[in-house]
Amino acid sequence: MNRIIAFVTLLVGLWVTPLMAAENKLSKEFRAPEQTSTYVKKDKAYWTKVWHQKQARKKKRARRYSGSGRILAKVDLSSQTMNVYRGGRHLYRWKVSTGRSGYGTPTGTWRIHRMHKRYFSRKYNNAPMPHAMFYYRGFAVHGTNHISRLGRRASHGCVRLHPSNAAKLFSMVRRSGGTVKVTY
Repeated sequence: MNRIIAFVTLLVGLWVTPLMAAENKLSKEFRAPEQTSTYVKKDKAYWTKVWHQKQARKKKRARRYSGSGRILAKVDLSSQTMNVYRGGRHLYRWKVSTGRSGYGTPTGTWRIHRMHKRYFSRKYNNAPMPHAMFYYRGFAVHGTNHISRLGRRASHGCVRLHPSNAAKLFSMVRRSGGTVKVTY
């Protein structure tokens, strides 16, 4: 029985292979002409235009943020205060809470890169962080409900503010961009 099946398979293979080769030859001869390169040129022109528009928007945004209206929030870890400046002019001095022992607040200067009016910490049991302004990795300047702790180290590394001060800073940074500078 197996010999009969093998023999039939061999015959079918010998019969089908030339048919497939002939069909392939016919399909090559009667294939539709390939599309011209004008479509590629149009696509390239379109994406070049999009790229230039994006670059123009970036330049416009950079001009807007580089003006004298940019906000600078200087956080002093030793005195637990924040001084807010706009274009070099001192506006506010507020009490803050920074990282307690074991949870340091990193020092340096960063641009605020992400802002959320309502945010909840995924790392610390959905703790509320109203008017959060992220400046370095997971570190942010934000409002707090623990107002009695302002003026001393009490956070997990973020810079905490009174909720009304956080809202004020948030609206100023949203309008003109901002930088956070943390020093000892």
